[in-house]
Amino acid sequence: MLGQMMTQPLLISSLIDHAERYHGQTEVISVETDGMVTETNWAEVAQNARRLGSALTQLGLQPQDRVGTLAWNNRRHLEIYFGVSGAGFVCHTINPRLFPEQLTYIINHAKDRVLLFDATFLPLVAGLQEHLTEVEHFVMMGPRSDEALSQVPNVKFYDELVATGDSEFEWPDLDENTASSLCYTSGTTGNPKGVLYSHRSTLLHSFGSNTRDVIGFSAMDVVMPVVPMFHVNAWGSPYACAMSGSRMVLPGPGLHGEALVNLVDTYGVTLALGVPTIWQGLLAHAAKSGSRLTSLVRTVIGGAACPPSMIETFRETYGVDTVHAWGMSEMSPLGTTNFPLAKHRDLPIDDQHKLRESQGRPPYGVELKIVDDDGNALPQDGETQGDLMVRGHWVLDSYFQMQDEDLLDNGWFATGDVATLDPDGYMTIRDRSKDIIKSGGEWISSVELENIAVAHPKLATAAVVGVEHPKWGERPILVAVKAEGEDPDEPELLGFFEGKIASWQVPDKVVFVEALPLNATGKVLKRTLREDFKDTLMG
Repeated sequence: MLGQMMTQPLLISSLIDHAERYHGQTEVISVETDGMVTETNWAEVAQNARRLGSALTQLGLQPQDRVGTLAWNNRRHLEIYFGVSGAGFVCHTINPRLFPEQLTYIINHAKDRVLLFDATFLPLVAGLQEHLTEVEHFVMMGPRSDEALSQVPNVKFYDELVATGDSEFEWPDLDENTASSLCYTSGTTGNPKGVLYSHRSTLLHSFGSNTRDVIGFSAMDVVMPVVPMFHVNAWGSPYACAMSGSRMVLPGPGLHGEALVNLVDTYGVTLALGVPTIWQGLLAHAAKSGSRLTSLVRTVIGGAACPPSMIETFRETYGVDTVHAWGMSEMSPLGTTNFPLAKHRDLPIDDQHKLRESQGRPPYGVELKIVDDDGNALPQDGETQGDLMVRGHWVLDSYFQMQDEDLLDNGWFATGDVATLDPDGYMTIRDRSKDIIKSGGEWISSVELENIAVAHPKLATAAVVGVEHPKWGERPILVAVKAEGEDPDEPELLGFFEGKIASWQVPDKVVFVEALPLNATGKVLKRTLREDFKDTLMG
């Protein structure tokens, strides 16, 4: 016997309809490419999304055609998220800081028919246009611009294009398994790979994200996604915020500490999401300016392991709860978040704080396991390290236009992380498999060393990489950036590790640099550091 309940497809268009219907006057604050701040609301975002969907249909796009974006976190990009997918096309968000050759490959591989871009990227698009063989329409996200016309002669303008659309456009009735959006991973080897999300996976991810023990966006929240909208759909936050009716603050291109602190204090941001390098800048400016970040309740930190010292600073200095999270493009990206269980209330306070340093537990919809080199499951004892495997409702089964029968291992996806799992399912990333250091046959976690190093008050940031060693095969070195006005030396920094880790794991050398190489999402490019300093210990 079948259940007697209504069945409606899980579609992204239903999210923006809900936001318009029940949260229409809730504000969306947007920092534009010129630094101006505009204010719109969910109702206006919904109307422009429908107009955009209508206009793209009038351009002759066919169902499932790809529409690329090179854009910051702003209100037009938010409209594009819903307008493109809602109309039955695929919203392809592109990382603008990749090399031009990679951008050309990605846009051509995706066969984007339309490319929408912020004014910031006009010179980039002008240089790429002759190589983009599939793009038929270039659209600059803003009003008419003579400069844009001079550089991209056939360019269209977003505001004019949207004005041609119908605000009463009816969203098509799609199969919920229809593709909705596309992101390419910035892999360390070979060409980037496309991850193609569906309406169903996106909606399920939003439901999961909105549960209390995950992120739990609320209609009372003022949400600032600092994680870029070109990076795994800003961790799904635009969809989850539409579902919950949150007010949004979209920070645009200025992600330095001063700009972010000003946005938090001006608009009363309660919940912010980003990678650790972003929060280092915010905390440094808050300390310098005297801001107390009084409105901020929670920060969600992912993309890289969060140093315990950062969690402590947010908690002890500003009263902000830091939620450690983990995921990846192939997982939409949500994999785990760290919230305590009821039984943890009785733990000593130091043990409670220690618990929050792991990447946390998976929500319903995600399963984790660790395996050895032969694929055998390893115990969840919190000590045994293994290769982390995942499966679930919003995990990919193959890359876009790269059908790989060997991608999954009996239905499980290999994440490339080395991790431990404890009996309650708390997962701790020990390292990326390519970053973990093997010295004399023993493993050393670069993450653990970095967590110690960045707690030193005279360092702004640091990274640890393994480099070749004549005796031990590989040894760790510390690549450090000094804090402003500070001048630590090597003995002082290496001495800081004493008593915190086994002596044989202490880095062999400190290399001082002006800045660490970062990718567009704020992750340290360790492969660059390994190449730059590969002979450091061979002299």
